[in-house]
Amino acid sequence: MKKFKVYIDGSEGTTGLRIFERFADRDDVEILKIDPALRKDPAERAKMINSSDITFLCLPDAAAIEAVSLCTNPDVTIIDASTAHRTNPDWAYGFPELSKEFREKIQKGKRIAVPGCYASGFIGIAYPLVKAGILPADYPVSIFAVSGYSGGGKKLIAAYEEEGRDAKFDSARMYAWGQTHKHLKEMKAITGLAAEPLFSPMTTNYHSGMIVQVPLFADRLNKKVTPEQLRDFFAEYYAGEKFIKVLPFGYDVEEGGALFSDACAGWDGMEILVTGNADRIIVATRFDNLGKGASGAAIQCMNLVIGAAEDKGLVL
Repeated sequence: MKKFKVYIDGSEGTTGLRIFERFADRDDVEILKIDPALRKDPAERAKMINSSDITFLCLPDAAAIEAVSLCTNPDVTIIDASTAHRTNPDWAYGFPELSKEFREKIQKGKRIAVPGCYASGFIGIAYPLVKAGILPADYPVSIFAVSGYSGGGKKLIAAYEEEGRDAKFDSARMYAWGQTHKHLKEMKAITGLAAEPLFSPMTTNYHSGMIVQVPLFADRLNKKVTPEQLRDFFAEYYAGEKFIKVLPFGYDVEEGGALFSDACAGWDGMEILVTGNADRIIVATRFDNLGKGASGAAIQCMNLVIGAAEDKGLVL
């Protein structure tokens, strides 16, 4: 069996660590490890990148752009988990379930951008609706979302987990008030919306897992649909996809009318829920911000590139 050489640039961050963990039991991957003292040295990073078959970038945007410039080996596939290349048309967007074209571009591509976590939850809803002509491209879209604090990176994780932390972290942390969140550009670009959505995210006191909600006014859609019909639309759209689970209509009622946003922590798939009434419909996704929202999606893309089972090494 061929072993693919894999380098994780930024292996100490939350995304990189989760990728490393998912490779623990794989016999088709050889991890290239950089000397910790040289992990920021451009020459040593270039050596590791160009020696790999697959390089994962788990870095801030500027460092990810630098890493791409260090790659001179045309046979290396780069899978970037940063924001830097998600709206670049020369890069494959790493959400294969969206369409046959998305999956094929990932399979054939040498440059793959992993979607943002909030963006994944929103695009999984909005892209099919716009493509099917149900959601108008000029619809004034709003998004309300909650995530575990691990999505905020090392500094936010430290703020939540430090001993004797500030008591304010016991409550919900609402942010991005200025509507400049870094995921907004891909939300608009990938779905084909005419404008960026109004986005209200928050983090709260648990490690990982998230819910992304999109409320819709039924009378402003291009096609008249009930919540039940919309649920069936998603079930058909994602039929056969291992990573997408469309929940039965009424699931929220069976759960007592409440869903918990950390229920998918540790899982690498995504749930879709449709609820509401004849006038107002809510479509929501629930998943792990480090799973389908980051590391899980990155490994899924790698599996497609190397011809492995799409879910190999992942938790579904």
